[in-house]
Amino acid sequence: MSVSHTLSPTLVVSRIAAALLGGYAFVWGFVALSMAGLFALGMPFHDAEHLSSILAFLLYPAVFLWAFAARRLGRVWAVLAGGGAAMTAAASLVQHLLV
Repeated sequence: MSVSHTLSPTLVVSRIAAALLGGYAFVWGFVALSMAGLFALGMPFHDAEHLSSILAFLLYPAVFLWAFAARRLGRVWAVLAGGGAAMTAAASLVQHLLV
Protein backbone atom coordinates (compact mmCIF):
# COMPACT_ATOMS: atom_id res chain seq x y z
CA MET A 1 0.00 0.00 0.00
CA SER A 2 1.80 3.07 -1.15
CA VAL A 3 0.39 6.54 -1.19
CA SER A 4 1.93 8.98 -3.59
CA HIS A 5 1.60 12.67 -2.97
CA THR A 6 2.25 15.10 -5.75
CA LEU A 7 3.05 18.64 -4.78
CA SER A 8 2.52 21.42 -7.24
CA PRO A 9 5.37 23.89 -7.66
CA THR A 10 3.05 26.68 -6.53
CA LEU A 11 2.43 24.99 -3.18
CA VAL A 12 6.13 24.37 -2.68
CA VAL A 13 7.02 27.99 -3.44
CA SER A 14 4.22 29.24 -1.20
CA ARG A 15 5.40 27.05 1.68
CA ILE A 16 8.99 28.27 1.23
CA ALA A 17 7.76 31.88 1.13
CA ALA A 18 5.71 31.28 4.27
CA ALA A 19 8.73 29.83 6.05
CA LEU A 20 11.09 32.62 4.99
CA LEU A 21 8.91 35.72 4.84
CA GLY A 22 6.24 34.76 7.33
CA GLY A 23 8.85 33.50 9.75
CA TYR A 24 10.77 36.75 9.41
CA ALA A 25 7.61 38.80 10.05
CA PHE A 26 6.73 36.67 13.08
CA VAL A 27 10.20 36.98 14.59
CA TRP A 28 10.27 40.72 13.83
CA GLY A 29 7.02 41.16 15.75
CA PHE A 30 8.34 39.01 18.60
CA VAL A 31 11.52 41.06 18.91
CA ALA A 32 9.64 44.35 18.79
CA LEU A 33 7.09 43.25 21.39
CA SER A 34 9.59 41.64 23.72
CA MET A 35 11.91 44.66 23.57
CA ALA A 36 9.06 47.05 24.33
CA GLY A 37 7.67 44.82 27.05
CA LEU A 38 10.98 44.21 28.77
CA PHE A 39 11.85 47.91 28.64
CA ALA A 40 8.41 48.76 30.06
CA LEU A 41 9.10 46.32 32.91
CA GLY A 42 12.27 48.19 33.81
CA MET A 43 15.03 46.34 31.98
CA PRO A 44 17.67 48.62 30.43
CA PHE A 45 17.08 49.14 26.70
CA HIS A 46 20.23 47.44 25.41
CA ASP A 47 19.76 44.46 27.71
CA ALA A 48 16.20 44.06 26.44
CA GLU A 49 17.47 44.39 22.87
CA HIS A 50 20.15 41.73 23.33
CA LEU A 51 17.85 39.28 25.13
CA SER A 52 15.17 39.66 22.46
CA SER A 53 17.71 39.11 19.69
CA ILE A 54 19.13 36.01 21.37
CA LEU A 55 15.65 34.55 21.76
CA ALA A 56 14.91 35.39 18.12
CA PHE A 57 17.83 33.19 17.03
CA LEU A 58 16.11 30.31 18.80
CA LEU A 59 12.60 31.16 17.62
CA TYR A 60 13.28 31.59 13.89
CA PRO A 61 14.49 28.01 13.22
CA ALA A 62 11.54 26.61 15.19
CA VAL A 63 9.05 28.72 13.23
CA PHE A 64 10.81 27.93 9.96
CA LEU A 65 10.59 24.18 10.55
CA TRP A 66 6.99 24.40 11.75
CA ALA A 67 6.05 26.06 8.45
CA PHE A 68 7.05 22.86 6.66
CA ALA A 69 5.62 20.47 9.25
CA ALA A 70 2.15 22.01 9.48
CA ARG A 71 -0.65 20.41 7.50
CA ARG A 72 -2.48 23.52 6.35
CA LEU A 73 -0.64 26.24 4.50
CA GLY A 74 -3.36 28.79 5.23
CA ARG A 75 -2.89 28.30 8.95
CA VAL A 76 0.85 28.79 8.57
CA TRP A 77 0.34 32.10 6.79
CA ALA A 78 -2.29 33.20 9.30
CA VAL A 79 -0.15 32.43 12.33
CA LEU A 80 3.12 33.76 10.96
CA ALA A 81 2.02 36.86 9.06
CA GLY A 82 -1.01 37.60 11.21
CA GLY A 83 0.83 36.95 14.45
CA GLY A 84 3.76 39.05 13.32
CA ALA A 85 1.49 41.94 12.40
CA ALA A 86 -0.41 41.66 15.70
CA MET A 87 2.79 41.59 17.76
CA THR A 88 4.22 44.53 15.84
CA ALA A 89 1.03 46.53 16.42
CA ALA A 90 1.08 45.64 20.12
CA ALA A 91 4.73 46.69 20.36
CA SER A 92 3.90 49.99 18.70
CA LEU A 93 1.13 50.55 21.21
CA VAL A 94 3.43 49.76 24.15
CA GLN A 95 6.09 52.11 22.77
CA HIS A 96 3.49 54.83 22.29
CA LEU A 97 2.36 54.45 25.89
CA LEU A 98 5.97 54.67 27.14
CA VAL A 99 6.70 57.95 25.33
